[in-house]
Amino acid sequence: MTHRPDPDPMERATPSEKVLVVDFGAQYAQLIARRVREAKVYSEIVPHDLSAEEFAAHEPIAIILSGGPKSVHVEGAPSIDPGVYDLGVPILGICYGAQLIAQQLGGVVGRGGAGEYGRTVMNRIPGVPSVLLTDDLPEHQTVWMSHFDSVTEVPEGFVATATSPGAQVAVLENPERRIFGVQYHPEVVHSPHGQELIERFLHEIVGASAQWTMANFVDDAIAAIREQVGDGRAICGLSGGVDSAVAAAIVQRAI
Repeated sequence: MTHRPDPDPMERATPSEKVLVVDFGAQYAQLIARRVREAKVYSEIVPHDLSAEEFAAHEPIAIILSGGPKSVHVEGAPSIDPGVYDLGVPILGICYGAQLIAQQLGGVVGRGGAGEYGRTVMNRIPGVPSVLLTDDLPEHQTVWMSHFDSVTEVPEGFVATATSPGAQVAVLENPERRIFGVQYHPEVVHSPHGQELIERFLHEIVGASAQWTMANFVDDAIAAIREQVGDGRAICGLSGGVDSAVAAAIVQRAI
């Protein structure tokens, strides 16, 4: 008989609703994942080079493409498997992520220009309906920009719903496919209404239940460890780093 190892208790403690934050090589992914969790939705950071099948295996309820330090035009710029767009999973692209969506789906990302850095005012485009920018958000809102290139033509099926002095397309939307992109950084405190937009995407567009908390995760992990170890004994290797220290604390509480 083939021995099948017990599943990782942390995997068994993972909530059923999971948002994947795709890392494009900057500090943004960590903060985005934190903001998602602050919205009471579980998130995990994943590398950009997963295949569409690997993305699907995670069974995410949404995918968020983070910002990144590179231009989509440079050789070797990070991208994602185009098949991800056909999974039927809601997608939100932020900064580089928005540009990548535009480029991969047939839009145009302009090269160079003056760029846009720091606080600026983003303006709703009059008369254009928006699913992402709800009426309770200001028509003119302060946002934090950090980009050199910018989207100049949206892909077929998309519409631009906001603009800024340095970004002809500050927000692009395809409600039918539930694919959205924002040129600014809603995850930073310098975008005062950014968390509202993230929660709008997660709760109303994606339909996340907003019931996850870190306390719930710890409780589930403890229960899973107790089930796996039972009356047995366990060895914990503690290096003194944050990860192993947290693991040791959880195991200690569990058994």
